[in-house]
Amino acid sequence: MGESSGSVSVDVERISLGGKEHFIKTRHGTVSVAVFGEQEKPALVTYPDVALNHVSCFQGLFFCPEAASLLLHNFCIYHISPPGHELGAAPVSSHVPIPSVDDLADQIADVLDIFGLGSVMCLGVTAGAYILTLFAIKYRERVAGLILVSPLCKAPCWTEWLYNKVISNLLYFYGMCGLVKDCLLQRYFSKEVRGGAQVPESDIVQACRSLLNERQSKNVWCFLQSINGRYDITEELHRLQCRTLVFVGEDSPFYSDALHMTSKLDRRCSALVEVQACGSLVTEEQPHAMLIPMEYFFIGYGLYRPSQFTGSPRSPLSPSCISPELLSPESMGVKLKPIKTRVSLDI
Repeated sequence: MGESSGSVSVDVERISLGGKEHFIKTRHGTVSVAVFGEQEKPALVTYPDVALNHVSCFQGLFFCPEAASLLLHNFCIYHISPPGHELGAAPVSSHVPIPSVDDLADQIADVLDIFGLGSVMCLGVTAGAYILTLFAIKYRERVAGLILVSPLCKAPCWTEWLYNKVISNLLYFYGMCGLVKDCLLQRYFSKEVRGGAQVPESDIVQACRSLLNERQSKNVWCFLQSINGRYDITEELHRLQCRTLVFVGEDSPFYSDALHMTSKLDRRCSALVEVQACGSLVTEEQPHAMLIPMEYFFIGYGLYRPSQFTGSPRSPLSPSCISPELLSPESMGVKLKPIKTRVSLDI
């Protein structure tokens, strides 16, 4: 781990769920980073959606055996939580200013400095995807690749802004009440797994509802304020210097946002995977749908599943040229339901 400098330092460390949790004091407040794996390996940085952390946002993906073997074999995982979203977090002090989206992106740079990391792979979901994309725009040389799940790149439309304001007011006055949880679950999951009057909630939705009970409403309110104040980064997407893989559930409320973002990315080094019968949180609802696209995405970096690659990757990420065949719809799994893939490549 790198040495602390200036206002950036490691505050506390503790063991958490098989990994080591670090509390990093950044220029814009303290942030939790849960580290899993050997730190000599290339780094994969994750960032969750509103009111989630690495347990409630990425557990389904990392509990999927094939995906776990692919990711944990090749990477050391750095799960960054939004301020106050880590397990057992205390309420954020009222004296701490609400961070802007730029502040949250800068926190990631501070975390990388503390751990002595150079260029990293990034995996983010919705709000977390926006923060990581903004980070990749501001610190282009520090991002080797982006994996974005139901991402955002525009400022909130008036309906999203108003909806978030309603949730914010409910959080402020009533805390993490049943109505707030229902609104958040609608944000994350498709109607099929949320159930209804005649159909019970699926296990993953029940588990997420239970985990939402552990969130501090003040902390969720703060992060929602940050995200509701985001700005349009569409015109900056051309500055990205890394390959980008986008997943979106066809039932996600942010489906059109993901399509818009993909249309603005460099077609030579980006791909879109649409997951049928799935909401925004593909990492939890249908994590197996991510396996084949990620596997071929990583091949361009010389990273493989254990059965194909022996030895531990210890060199920095340096993408090689991905042949068009590797990103063809057939290779990425268009014939394997529930995946539908759109790829734009200039030969």
